[in-house]
Amino acid sequence: MGNSVVQVGPGLALAAVALTALAVAVGWTSGLGQQRPVAVAALRAAVQLAVVSTVLAAVLGSLALSTLFVLLMLTVAAATAAGRVTRLPVHAPGRVRRVAAAGAAVLTGVVPVVALVLASGSVPLRGVAVIPVAGIVIGGAMTATSLAGRRLFDELDQRRGEVDAALALGFLPRDAVLEIARPVAATALVPGLDQTRTVGLVTLPGAFVGVLLGGGSAVEAGAAQLLVLVGLLAAQGLAVWVTLELVARGVLRR
Repeated sequence: MGNSVVQVGPGLALAAVALTALAVAVGWTSGLGQQRPVAVAALRAAVQLAVVSTVLAAVLGSLALSTLFVLLMLTVAAATAAGRVTRLPVHAPGRVRRVAAAGAAVLTGVVPVVALVLASGSVPLRGVAVIPVAGIVIGGAMTATSLAGRRLFDELDQRRGEVDAALALGFLPRDAVLEIARPVAATALVPGLDQTRTVGLVTLPGAFVGVLLGGGSAVEAGAAQLLVLVGLLAAQGLAVWVTLELVARGVLRR
């Protein structure tokens, strides 16, 4: 435990509980009304990380099992993005089709990026390397899909009159939606762009810290983080583009 950045023990448990209580208190006293979601999210994170840590210990040594785990991450990411975008309950009619549409956006962002990274040889074809890289990219594509979808539907709801006016002028349905939707969809890329622009100056993201903790040099850590960040930009751009097209074509709906 000497080189670990976090010491596992009673102190960690106490800190986690105290931080959760602080977040819940802020949600309650501020009037934001997020105290329950915060508490549930923290509890879920604790349970899920305990389970995932146990599972990873078993699958990291096998490329086949690691691939199955990545597919599981993709499935969960698609379901999460679909839920955020459409706000439908789990058993709502059409839920499966919407999950598939959101999954297509996430998958389109993830597959080419992970394939290029592996093909370049910069990340070895081993579970211990593939799962972390794929997980980061999947998470980024999922977030971009969720942000883009929600912003698109909110904007289209507010500006429905403009879409109808474009249709009246002879625009095709897809083109009428794109006139309104393109600038809005681009805002989903802002968090990734900001993270990339300020890396090293504001934060040291996970890939950088992970390489250092694994015994790598600062140069190796910087190279790994650069690879992850540009990969995220590509994955998020693709995911947002597909989300935009799915919404404009009426494939992804609320």
